[in-house]
Amino acid sequence: MPHKVIKLLFLSVLWPHCLAANGPTIATREVAALTERIPPRPRQALTGSQFAEYISKMDPQQREQAILSEILEGNLPSFLRKLIPVELKHVLTNGKTLTATIFVMPDYLAIGSDKDFLRIPMNLYTATAIVARLGFVLPTKKIVDAIYDQSSYHFKPQPMPPGPQMRSTEYYRIHNGMIEEQSRARGIPFGELVSGDKKDVVITNLLASKPGRIAIYGWHRCKGAPIQPLSTVHGARYADYSHGIRLVSEMAILNGKLRSIYGILQDPLLAKVLSDEGPIRSLWQITAPPSSFDTSLATSIAGR
Repeated sequence: MPHKVIKLLFLSVLWPHCLAANGPTIATREVAALTERIPPRPRQALTGSQFAEYISKMDPQQREQAILSEILEGNLPSFLRKLIPVELKHVLTNGKTLTATIFVMPDYLAIGSDKDFLRIPMNLYTATAIVARLGFVLPTKKIVDAIYDQSSYHFKPQPMPPGPQMRSTEYYRIHNGMIEEQSRARGIPFGELVSGDKKDVVITNLLASKPGRIAIYGWHRCKGAPIQPLSTVHGARYADYSHGIRLVSEMAILNGKLRSIYGILQDPLLAKVLSDEGPIRSLWQITAPPSSFDTSLATSIAGR
């Protein structure tokens, strides 16, 4: 049995007692525990600007390994560790309503400090290696829509000119700066739930029938319509400036009980509360990095 499953089973036994003791809403300390597998940020970790400079001359494979290394070492802003609850509902055929509360990072995954960070795109293999290690999952299309609907602030999407440069580190840096300019102009505080700044890398049944692809969805306009319909056009190693990785805790509350999102998404009756596709088939294969993806390489990238 995978280590992840063992831990989920342990939590599912322990946490209902926490819920009973603290009422129907999970307590702050239990929400904080959902990020416990993210290491503390190293004292001498690179800032976002320093990291952008560090990877500026790397090829795509080296850059992905550098991204993986920094995230797994805990180099991300502290405000991303404070998860935000998002509620989803689904009415069953018998008229009963399923209510799920998930816990999501307030913004897309970034590298650096609270004062200097870089929202960092990455390919599917890097993203799945991170979620598998840190206790998260990627969102479904329905989850992305719910996050947008319940966000405290909506960024106005800012597409950049298309072309090969879309995949460059320089485009990553420039687009992040554009988001920050909009954030400062509107007085958006760090740690509030935000959306509209990036497209989402998502999980979908399409990935089971199209292995080796990455699924992208979202980048909602101010009126809520997404710029990007669900797409699997690109290969799994593709990433460009417009992509964001929104981490969702692998634990959720379903009708007052703590449950594994993996279990919910594979249950024919329950899955529709989190997925407009119903159950997500081959979920373990979709959310796990390929066996050939060696995360140990990340710790030795460029000898840093």
